[in-house]
Amino acid sequence: MTGEGPVQTDLTPVGDPAIIPADAKVEVIFDGALNTEGVAVAPDGRVWFSDITFTFASGAQAGHVWVHDPATGETIVAQSPSGMANGRKFDSVGNMYVVYGADMGLRAVTKTDASTGKASFIADTYRGRSFNGPNDCCLDDAGRVYFSDPRYAGHEPLEQPWQGVYRIDTDGTVDLVISDAEKPNGVGVSPDQKTLYVADHNNGQWDPRIDDRVPRCNGQMAMLAYNLDDAGWPTYREKIVDFTPNDGIDGFVFTEDGLIVGGCRDQTRFGVRVYSPAGEELANIPTTHIPTNVGFARGDDANLLYIVGLQFLWRVRLNVTGHHPG
Repeated sequence: MTGEGPVQTDLTPVGDPAIIPADAKVEVIFDGALNTEGVAVAPDGRVWFSDITFTFASGAQAGHVWVHDPATGETIVAQSPSGMANGRKFDSVGNMYVVYGADMGLRAVTKTDASTGKASFIADTYRGRSFNGPNDCCLDDAGRVYFSDPRYAGHEPLEQPWQGVYRIDTDGTVDLVISDAEKPNGVGVSPDQKTLYVADHNNGQWDPRIDDRVPRCNGQMAMLAYNLDDAGWPTYREKIVDFTPNDGIDGFVFTEDGLIVGGCRDQTRFGVRVYSPAGEELANIPTTHIPTNVGFARGDDANLLYIVGLQFLWRVRLNVTGHHPG
């Protein structure tokens, strides 16, 4: 997968100067993976991200997890095989939540205890059946975990009749909370805890190994907003951005004041997009290659945004600071 995909040469950020500094520049800080995803910054400042080494394209590598240390500039493999780890988030004390996809992956969700380093499964089946391919996750301030379960790649049987979004309560209960999105990818709870946003990213296929002669076209590509009650149950409100027929947002995070910052795969204009809570585009930050996911740093660097996609880890400094749950 290294180096594949279109390349963009006009890298001039555009948008609200309250968001984009005049000297904003996307900087490459790592170039050596295969298919980067799931970037998140731990409370200690280290940057974790996934390397999804699709078995049909990588010589059957078994997935990796990388860690970048901004203090030293070193990026190392922290875990391999990875169980096809994809999305991840950290809570305020450093516990790490990770979702694992299909294609020889775990198809589950784990929590790694910050004090012991030991991981536990917190969701591995629903109604006795394996998940399709957990993709992304987020936390709310009550400690609940939400995760999406589409299928983008993998030979394993599809055992859930929907591509849904699930919630893991603090008592360990797992509930399906959204089944009306076509193919949910990125998920996020707004800083005010009142909205669950879902990036619906229906690329029209289950697995890239399907014969190229089989017709395929995108389904819904949109950012969906759901009202969220105090118990964590969402109710559909509106489609705030419609990217169709182009690709849309993959993974996203929030600024402290509730702006949505996401990696947009639109091949006509790819990069990091910034939207208001109502879906107004406020800024676009081009990247050389198609991005997948984003994550803000913490503390004094809370305005530093990390971006992943293909073999890369990028960063850019903004005029807004990131929101972290809890």
